[in-house]
Amino acid sequence: MRTPKESRSPDPLKETTMTALERVVDQLVYLMFDAGITVREFCQLVRERAVRSAATRVTRESGRRSNSRVAIVTGLARAEVARILNVEDVSSGASPGQHPARRVLAAWYDSRRFLGPNGDPAVLPIFGRRRSFELLVAMHSGGIPVRAMLDQLAQINAIEILAGQRVKAKSRVPIFKGMTSTAIANVGERAGDLLGTLSSNLRAATNPLFEETAVLNDVDIAAVPLVRRQLAEQGAAFIDGATSLLNRSRIKQRRSILTRPAQCRVGVTVYYFQDAVASDGDVVAPTDNNRRKNLQRRDSKSKMRHKKKPSGKSSRRSRK
Repeated sequence: MRTPKESRSPDPLKETTMTALERVVDQLVYLMFDAGITVREFCQLVRERAVRSAATRVTRESGRRSNSRVAIVTGLARAEVARILNVEDVSSGASPGQHPARRVLAAWYDSRRFLGPNGDPAVLPIFGRRRSFELLVAMHSGGIPVRAMLDQLAQINAIEILAGQRVKAKSRVPIFKGMTSTAIANVGERAGDLLGTLSSNLRAATNPLFEETAVLNDVDIAAVPLVRRQLAEQGAAFIDGATSLLNRSRIKQRRSILTRPAQCRVGVTVYYFQDAVASDGDVVAPTDNNRRKNLQRRDSKSKMRHKKKPSGKSSRRSRK
């Protein structure tokens, strides 16, 4: 816990902003983990978007592009600013720091060494020096232990562990099965709209955009199902009314293109949120899908010793 002296920051606004950014970034990294994006890829994205956003702001405010001013705003070197702005399509380059699980699955689907006779990924033994999942991970994961990779891919249902310590590929990309491109796009669009409204209101002296929140920190957990259902019904009714209002505000399509007034994008979003609550001492038991299976490495010598070892009964008879 901070002492009064420690909490006195020379720049309290920056400290508060960093705390707010932490809460936003926490949710972004959860999405990043689920979609198989590395920290390096995320950091590269942030740098590129920061430079391009700063360049747009500088150009709007001064009427010209200035790499020096962009460097001041972002804290990056002028050379890096120039490099980013001189690339027309940043998405066309190779992705830096590709996810280890993505490299492993890609090699499993593309490398002839790990394909079956029909061209599909072969069912591999988990351990082994030759064609095995262990060798696949050693060649393409960049030093990740085989058990860690096995657990990660099994958790997201990208592989299936079969009898006899064998493993089968089920997905080419390391993401949770429930995720879709449309759902992820909605996250970006709606989160971006909300942050845009909140940020705009920070700078607006008059006529702020509508934004209100109803929140209570001590709701009875037993009442949550009823509250959630009623809020969903009220929210749906509000959205229906808002949709009707927006439809009445649309530009008449019959008007000539020359006489049409300027148009803009307008919308409102209603969402419900609830923090996870756990009672003291409660332990969430792992599901069968997430329970780690007891796998053991077996070499050929240990198998031979196991086969040759006589039972106790036959040993006593031989001594007689």
